[in-house]
This record gives sequence, structure tokens and C-alpha cells, in this order.
Amino acid sequence: MTGLIAGAWRQCRISLISIAVAAIVAGCASSGGSIEDAVAPVAPTTEKYAAIVVDAKSGKMLYGANVNDLRYPASLTKMMTLYMLFEAMDEGRVKRTDLIPISRIAAARPPSKLGLKPGQTIPVDTAIRVLVVKSANDVATATAEFLGGGSEDRFAQMMTAKARSLGMTRTVFKNASGLPDSDQVTTARDMAVLSIALRRKFPHYYGYFRQKEVTVAGRTIKGHNEALDMIPGADGLKTGYTRASGFNLATSVRYQGKSVVGVVMGENTSAIRNARMAALMSAYVKKAQ
Repeated sequence: MTGLIAGAWRQCRISLISIAVAAIVAGCASSGGSIEDAVAPVAPTTEKYAAIVVDAKSGKMLYGANVNDLRYPASLTKMMTLYMLFEAMDEGRVKRTDLIPISRIAAARPPSKLGLKPGQTIPVDTAIRVLVVKSANDVATATAEFLGGGSEDRFAQMMTAKARSLGMTRTVFKNASGLPDSDQVTTARDMAVLSIALRRKFPHYYGYFRQKEVTVAGRTIKGHNEALDMIPGADGLKTGYTRASGFNLATSVRYQGKSVVGVVMGENTSAIRNARMAALMSAYVKKAQ
């Protein structure tokens, strides 16, 4: 009976979190804001530009431009891959010490990658760190196959279903890495919803997103999320880039009692992306509750 009660409470808690996260960013149902309202110009905005800053406590949108317009997520996709892995760990289906096998398909994924060979394995804990820091596509596919019964396509369907349950209304996933696929789309608003969901549901795992380097087989790999060093109070999340998407970034900031999440998509360079996020956070963190 105790097990049944615990299981029921776990499901109830998950449902409550999902409802809360869906309500978060509720004020973002329209495009919201305008590009003309952007903070002091860092650089001219592109046709792909979309951005949002959300007060993570109240769910109020503090800034928005093209927040519901479809964009390519690139490696921001890996935030959902990690969400699914964290959930499996919480449910006891996966342990940090479990070994993820590398298939021929996973090993053949293009960079960024760790360079693992077919038949090798990687511990779950190391895989998480590599996905955050290195954004390794081979590890993303291996993780998808590990959780999706051997099929990345099946795992992508699971990811899309999870997105819907969180209130990510326009996101469709086709792979676990963010490698180019014209049908894999999202919005700045949906990525903000996912960022907040990761913080709220997995505070015990969220520290992974703060990491700036990872050591694998004696080799130390540095990350490229420079926003962590540029923005006071920045505590993690993810970068992304493909030619089609432009340079994307999701950033969480906790500063002087304020708590906000920002997403910037479609910039021409990583430097502009980082500077834009820094400017947005500087302008809007102070407006949060």
C-alpha cells in the first residue's frame, strides 16, 4: 500500500508540475513585445531572430520578440533529451552508473561528437556531462536509442509527447541531437517553458547545466557556453547552432533574489548571441519579482 501511495503521489506531483509549467509563460500567447523594444542594440537583428525573457517566479513575460514563430532548435534539443534521461533516473529506470552502448548509427553522427566507436559504452553520468558541455551528437543518439528501445525515431516521438504535456504547443522533435531536420521545430516560448521545467522538476540534477568542462578518458573538454561567465548570476542551460537555425542560447539567471530564464535564437554569430543575452538579462532581471 505504501508503494501504491508513493506511486500515486509521484504521478500527482508530475501532473501538478506539468500544469504549473504550462501556465508559466501564459502571458506569451501572442508574439509579445517587438524587435524595436529590444535593449540597446548589440547588432542588427536577423530574419531568424526570436527572443524571450520570463520571470521564472511569476511566469510573466518581461521581453518578447517573435516568441511563437517557428525556429529550428539545433542543440537546444538536447535539453529535452536530458529531461527524458533525468525523468528515467527519477523513476528508477536508469542509474547514473548504467552504461549506454554506442551503436554504428550513433558513432556515425557528424560533429560535434565525442568520437566513440561502435561497441563502446559511456556511463550515464558521463553522458549527461558530455551532452551539456560538448553537445556531442553521437552521445545524444546513443541516449535516444538507450531510452527509446533501440530507436531514435521512437524516442523523438516520446520527446514530442513530453513537450505537449509540458505545454510546449508548437515543438516537434525528430531526433535527440538537434542535427538538421526541416520538420524539427520549436519556438522561443517553448524553449523557455522547457528551461523552467528543467529547473523546477529536477533541482537535484540541474547542477549539471552549470558545468563548463568535462573529463573523459583523461581528456578535459572545455565547453563553449561563454554566457555563464558574462552574465551575473547565470547558472546554466544550453547553446545551439546549425546553419539553418543560427546561433541559439537558453540561459537561466538567479541574481539578487530574482529568477529569470531567457532564450535567444537565430543570431549570426555566437558573440552576438552571447552579447544579446547579456544585454537582455541586464535590462530585464531587475524587472522580475
